[in-house]
Amino acid sequence: MPHPERWRDSCDPFALPYRIFQPMEILGYPHAGNDVFRARGCYLGAPVTAYIKVARQRSADLGNEMRLLRQLNAPCFPTVLDGDEERGSFSVTAELPGNRLSVILGEHHASTALPYREAYGEALAMIHRMRPVAAPQKERRFHHPPSEEQLVALGLTRLATFFANRPRGGRTVFCHGDFHYANVLWTAQRPSAILDFELAGWGDRDFDIAWALFLRPGQQFLKTREEMEHFLDGYRRLEACDERAVRFYMAQCYVHFLAFAGSDHEYADDVRGYLSAL
Repeated sequence: MPHPERWRDSCDPFALPYRIFQPMEILGYPHAGNDVFRARGCYLGAPVTAYIKVARQRSADLGNEMRLLRQLNAPCFPTVLDGDEERGSFSVTAELPGNRLSVILGEHHASTALPYREAYGEALAMIHRMRPVAAPQKERRFHHPPSEEQLVALGLTRLATFFANRPRGGRTVFCHGDFHYANVLWTAQRPSAILDFELAGWGDRDFDIAWALFLRPGQQFLKTREEMEHFLDGYRRLEACDERAVRFYMAQCYVHFLAFAGSDHEYADDVRGYLSAL
């Protein structure tokens, strides 16, 4: 998968305290919250293409990600090659094949996305069936309903009663924590790589589904109720879910995202359209 040239100041990937991996050349700089480098290097005497991730955000937990990836035994999960598991300061994982849905579907998402939608939902259900040794998920602001002040600032006070009726805690499962289109790569209409397990741990199944389903800025698929239903059809092949709770948590996430939508009027209109139908 191609990546852009250097787009911000970052650390020096050649200065990290590697034990096994040896970087030889930086091939690209993926857009991410942390410093991420696509690199060509040497691992156990063999050439390899890998991703070097260096903690930049306070919320980064690369140690958690490495501990979990060492337990997840499937071809779609990256192999840990090196890293600082104790402090979680950096990690190195082997590159996996595939492209994001945004690249594969392009402008033709409506006519060609059906097989992807259902496989997308099924992949999340597969993760929810796993039983690794993991800690509970760390709380994030998205896990909580918006405050009264947020609703007033966004002109959404009519939703105060809606958010006061929060669903009871759903089934606790192993959650990915950041399962969305940018963290899943595809080959031949199947997920070939599931990335970024920093936020993974035991948590609420229905919130994890909602986090996968709600629309991100610039996203051109999973925009309609029909598309969401196809995702849920795929999920239900393996697991059950509480669709009412999923839609509640989607609304919760939308309000938080609307607060920093800025000048993205198209996205704000999509979000307000979803919220107006509640």
